[in-house]
Amino acid sequence: MVVNLSQQHSIFNNFIAEIRDEQIQKDPMRFRFNMERIAEILGYELSKKMATKTLAVQTPLGISDEIIVSDEPVLATILRAGLAMHNGLLRVFDRSDSAFISAFRKHTTPEEFEIYVEYLASPQLDGRTWIISDPMLATGSSMVTVYKALLKSGKPSKVYIVSAIATPDAIDLIKRNFPDNTEIWVGAIDTELTAQSYIVPGLGDAGDLAFGIKV
Repeated sequence: MVVNLSQQHSIFNNFIAEIRDEQIQKDPMRFRFNMERIAEILGYELSKKMATKTLAVQTPLGISDEIIVSDEPVLATILRAGLAMHNGLLRVFDRSDSAFISAFRKHTTPEEFEIYVEYLASPQLDGRTWIISDPMLATGSSMVTVYKALLKSGKPSKVYIVSAIATPDAIDLIKRNFPDNTEIWVGAIDTELTAQSYIVPGLGDAGDLAFGIKV
């Protein structure tokens, strides 16, 4: 299942517009804040699909039976660009464990590249719900490589992929490589990729905009 929140025409679209705006991008704190807000809303919306249970809560005046989300997912974030989104998701799933994966492109030609994973730190993953976040899903190669790296530590019961902007190419690749019960939650879908596999209109390099230009 693919959910594109920009189609719902809510205040969420304002935050997507701001992360794209090259003038607003000049303020890295605002860019990070918008990424966090986007992740919070995506996390809130996908939480509606999670398992629930009834909890008897003792108030000062009695008992209140509350229906709460019973799942406590693992939040897996692709470094470094995903850190701002991770903070937003962690505010929603505030009791969740976290996993961090370093993945980067290494170009063999201007148009061709390979994805390398250098670092992975995670809790116990087997049989748990995974929420994997990455601001940009251009080709989907990084997401697939990260998923395969995580599988070395266990098999998920359910996977949610969270991204600010994706392409149809990335979504198709994920569908071919992830379990059937994977859900993809995105802020917007852009249809064009450059020869160097950057999203158009996109927003640029999310990691650089959030944390400074890397050398």
